[in-house]
Order: sequence, then structure tokens, then C-alpha cells
Amino acid sequence: MKMSMAKSEHTAANRREEIVTACEKLYQTMSFREITLKEISEATSFSRPSIYNYFATKEEIFLALFEREYDRWNASLEEIHHGRRKLSRRALAEWLAKSLSERPQLLKLLSMNLYDMEASSRLECLTSFKRSYGRAMENMRRILLKFRPEMTGGQIRDFIYAFFPFMFGVYPYTEVTEKQKKAMDQAGIDYELPTARELIFTFILNSLSTNAHEKGMVRHPSACQATGEVGESADHIQIQKEN
Repeated sequence: MKMSMAKSEHTAANRREEIVTACEKLYQTMSFREITLKEISEATSFSRPSIYNYFATKEEIFLALFEREYDRWNASLEEIHHGRRKLSRRALAEWLAKSLSERPQLLKLLSMNLYDMEASSRLECLTSFKRSYGRAMENMRRILLKFRPEMTGGQIRDFIYAFFPFMFGVYPYTEVTEKQKKAMDQAGIDYELPTARELIFTFILNSLSTNAHEKGMVRHPSACQATGEVGESADHIQIQKEN
């Protein structure tokens, strides 16, 4: 009996993953509005009515994809936390920017109307998503505690509450359509299109430098050796080589 239940749960989990994976592939070339349950079912091995055995709405499928993307980012954040003994501000900003910019699907999902997505999902689905989201915030807190010990608890909280809302705007400012480019040109808007990594890196480094300045920790480059920041250039070179 127990083996039968375990097998049934395993089958259900696999089918949920198949549905989410199908949605993920469609989302790479289509918008949320364009994707329907019919489109998703055609990309899976079972019928559209069968999807309702696992997800009540299209929004729940996207929320599960969102959760998966947060889990993948969490793995990168935990690797940063556990895999390094020391990082300078610049190196830390580089690693964090790299970890997030390598998740374009997450950045795209963040640009969506999350409020409506959550409102159209059942409580158990929303709770599962919030666990992954909360884990990302906790991982960020642990990273800052380890690599920026000069930051106070309040400064860490303020950084997190500034950075996580900031993430919602990264995709729209770094990925624009030809139609959007044409509209900005016709409107006479002079714009530069940074990469996601550049935008995230700049935000993080400026935020960390501001916090260091408030604590009296900002140093001229000539003082790096005395302050223990001699590893900054080496860290920067290392991360560039790995890319």
C-alpha cells in the first residue's frame, strides 16, 4: 500500500514537472498572454483536461516555474556562501550579478504582474512559492553577514528590501523589442541598453559602497593593502576568466 502511494506521488510529481517544463519552453518564445493551457497540453504527453489534476489555473503553472527558477538561483547563492572564504565588495557584487544574470527566465518572470499571478493561485501553491522566495532572502542575508561583517542588521535589511524590488525592473531595462526601440527613437529618447549583469553589478556595488561609507569603511585604492582588500583585483580577474 505504501509503495503504491509512493509510486503515485512520484508519478504526480513527474507530471507536474513535465507541465512546468513545457511552460518554460513556450515562455522562451511566447508571452504569458499568448500561452494557453491548450498550448501547454500540446507540448506534454497528456491531454488538456489532465492538467487540471495538477494545476487549477495557468497562473499556478507559471508560479511553479517561478518557484523552480528561485530554487535554481538559491543553489547559486548557496554556492557563493559556502564556496568562498572571503570576497571584497567588488568581487561580491560580481558574483551576485553573475548568479542572477545567468537566470534570464527568472528576470523575465519578475517583470510580470506577480500580484495577479498570486491572486489566481491556490494557497498551497502560493505557500510553496513563498518558501523558495523566503529562502532567497535568507541566503542573501547570510552572504552579507559573512562577506560584509561591517554591515549592521538594519543595513542588511535595507539592502535586501531595496535589492529584491529592484530585480523586478532589470528585464524591462535590459531586454527591449524592436517596436520599443522604434518608439523610443521616435519619441526622441536618448537611451543606452546595459546588460543585466552590468545593471545588477552597478546597483549592488553602489549599495554596498554606500553602506561602507556610512560605517566609515570606504578606502582609497592605495589603502587596499592596509585594509585587507588586496584580493579584490584577483577576485575580479578570477570571475572574468571563469566566464
